[in-house]
Amino acid sequence: MAKRAAIAFVLTAVLTVSGCSVFGGSEAENVLDEFLTTWQENALGEAAALTDAPGTARETLAGTRDALGEPTLSTEMGEVTETADGERADARYTLTWKLGDRRTWRYEAQAELRSTDDGWKVHFAPTVVHPDLGAQQSLSLVTDTPAPAPVLDRNGAALLKTDTVIGVMLDRKAAGDRLDEVAGTLADTVSQFDERITKRSILDGARDTEDGQGYLVVSLRSADYQQVKPQIYELPGVRFTSRERLLSAERGLGDTILPMIRNHVSDRVAGKDGWRIAVNDSAGAEVRELHSVEAKPASAVHSTLSLPVQQAAERALQKVDGPAAIVAVRPSNGDLLAVAQNEAADDQGAIALTGRYPPGSTLKMATAAAALDAGETRPNATVACPATTTIGHRLIPNENRFDLGRVPLHTAFAESCNTTFSQLAATLPADALTEAARSMGIGADFVIPGITTITGAVPASDDRVHRAENGIGQGKTLASPFGVALAAATVDAGEMPTPGLVRGDRTKASKTGEPLPGNVLRPLRRMMREVVTDGTATALRDLPGVHGKTGTAQYGDGNDAHGWFAGYGDAGPLDDVAFATLLTGAGSSKPAVDVTRDFLSGLR
Repeated sequence: MAKRAAIAFVLTAVLTVSGCSVFGGSEAENVLDEFLTTWQENALGEAAALTDAPGTARETLAGTRDALGEPTLSTEMGEVTETADGERADARYTLTWKLGDRRTWRYEAQAELRSTDDGWKVHFAPTVVHPDLGAQQSLSLVTDTPAPAPVLDRNGAALLKTDTVIGVMLDRKAAGDRLDEVAGTLADTVSQFDERITKRSILDGARDTEDGQGYLVVSLRSADYQQVKPQIYELPGVRFTSRERLLSAERGLGDTILPMIRNHVSDRVAGKDGWRIAVNDSAGAEVRELHSVEAKPASAVHSTLSLPVQQAAERALQKVDGPAAIVAVRPSNGDLLAVAQNEAADDQGAIALTGRYPPGSTLKMATAAAALDAGETRPNATVACPATTTIGHRLIPNENRFDLGRVPLHTAFAESCNTTFSQLAATLPADALTEAARSMGIGADFVIPGITTITGAVPASDDRVHRAENGIGQGKTLASPFGVALAAATVDAGEMPTPGLVRGDRTKASKTGEPLPGNVLRPLRRMMREVVTDGTATALRDLPGVHGKTGTAQYGDGNDAHGWFAGYGDAGPLDDVAFATLLTGAGSSKPAVDVTRDFLSGLR
């Protein structure tokens, strides 16, 4: 028994002197291994207990974890070299941080281990975390977000570009007893950018905001902020935020269409974030950079829109009081060139793309096409254009009951004879007008990435009265400016183009009709030209190559009417431009023709 105890004592003595462990490897190596293992398992208390400064170690390790966004850590132990006296050891290891979003930071580090009365301990210092981390310093993970790439028009002009947006915030508690004065000054200063902002709206908003939170009074473009900064910067309780955003190239440009494009391409223009690891001092100031990955800006996105066409359309609508819209399309390939609305229309939604209104006599493009295709008439056929006609129980008058007597069909089209075209439509098969309209795009469905569109509907009918009403764009027919512009583009192109908005996107089309034959399109083009040269749109006569069709569309009890003009150009700067202009509640087509003149003149 004494002999066994003596042997045990000798073995213990040998192990202690040599620093070996019964588990394999030196005791210093085992302590380092356990320290790294518990650290990577986020058992920070256990890891800290293996150091000679547990409190400091736990605080530093936890602070590092929090600063790096609660990452995943993996460790790899390297060589551990003990000093000759067995009192110290130099340890090397590799740390790999997984920071999310495929971000990895890997580096080599080292620590000193010391033999103490309680066994080997990691001598804790900030360098245990990173060799370049000093006392009273910490790490930070900084994300570098690239500026969004611009959205360009078809020719490379900026439609959306990055600007700094300044948020003007009001903290009512910080404003104190000067809140009323501050709200008044803010309203007087920034209401020029948004007329809805008043002193009362600011006070109500600030009082409804929780304590400690700021009320957002307005968001300003950088240029607008610099303009008013002297008046508002020193106001008590007023604070400012800033962020980079894609904004229209000029205030008010494309208020309907450009936000849709921005939302659609937001991922495409965002680019890839860069990131870096920095060392900060006790005050939070950055002292050095340890690792960085550069941000990768995205490439510009190209739209089919044309900045000059969009601007011309918006200028033409500026003086219109009621809701109004213009849509322009490139007939050769369906590219949307402009989607413009005035402020009154914006209040009702995207009426240019999804509004549903009776198209009035613009639908006579489809009625003429259906009648010509069915062989019911010819361009030079003599037709009656009396002041009124009765079909079934329905009395159908011409506008202001004009009477042309008997005239060629092309003259009845140019002068927009309701009586002529209602009679023609009544004689057509139930679905003839429906199919002709669908061949021109009205009734077709499109899935255009980034926007929602409705072309309209021309229902088939077995009832002669309904067909007569539909044939003049009344009855149950409905169309959007987008749909009517597409119809005009189809007449020019020879077949319905597939519309698009952003380069690289593909539009899905369904419920489309068969292309109209050439012996229908050729006379229809001549008839649409006559509308401008000798018919209801002679105000456009001096513009090169304009073809079109006017439309007065009654609604409600019949005492009010929308005004339309749709057409295309085939010469000079108007070549390969089709369009539709709608002025709701305008009373007749004349105001729409006048606005169209302003629009097309802006393209010359």
